[in-house]
Amino acid sequence: MLESLQNEQVKYVVSLQRRKAREEAQLFVVEGWRFVEEAVRRNALLKKVYVCQEHEPLEWQPLQKMLHERSIPFEEVNERVLRKMSSTEEPQGILAVVRQTNNSWSEIQIDRHSVLLILDGIQDPGNLGTILRTALASGVRYVCLTPGTVDLYNPKVLRSTMGALFSLVLLLGKQPEDILDFCRERGLSVLMGDIQGGSVYRTVLPEGPLALVVGNEGKGPSPSFRSADVQCVTIPMANDVESLNVAIATGILLYEIVRQRDFL
Repeated sequence: MLESLQNEQVKYVVSLQRRKAREEAQLFVVEGWRFVEEAVRRNALLKKVYVCQEHEPLEWQPLQKMLHERSIPFEEVNERVLRKMSSTEEPQGILAVVRQTNNSWSEIQIDRHSVLLILDGIQDPGNLGTILRTALASGVRYVCLTPGTVDLYNPKVLRSTMGALFSLVLLLGKQPEDILDFCRERGLSVLMGDIQGGSVYRTVLPEGPLALVVGNEGKGPSPSFRSADVQCVTIPMANDVESLNVAIATGILLYEIVRQRDFL
């Protein structure tokens, strides 16, 4: 059992709460029983699990069995060590160190039903995490994040995804021009959420694979997307409401795509 706050393992996990350390190590930390279980169930690349005996609920025995079956190492820690490692004020009793994935264009397999979600400069961690969870629920598998988007492995982003990131193919730091080139080469029609667009409810979506661009909370999509040959769509709003939260808006747009295509 780890009991010392000065233990090198403890210090290392604590360091992974900082973006620079995460990027250098290509690792990140997930916390909580449900999240760790999702990571195991969805075959995430877990390096090690740390569990506190004082918090062991009924979930531990079946989870421990899965860890044994998949040869994932785990170690017990005391309450003080767990609190030191954790990014939350009231840790649930378990956390795991997970390897970051490095997906590439070659892992995107396009067919006529494919939807590629492009997140362009999303800044709020809660928004990004909620969008990723909603995307997976709506049938999306592929997501591109442009430079300037909040760190995917920020603890607040991770908590908001509820484990959805483990089932998505995520391409990070992709330039808008490269994304548009990929869409042209692979025959994806590009839609962009924009206040100047036509009503998404009255827009007949093109057949075949689609890409949906969703922009920054304040500025919207970047000039590279605005100047491209894309189809702009907007969500009509009543009662003089000027805008919606970007995570809500993305969910509406994605499920309108689902409604028109009826492929869930």
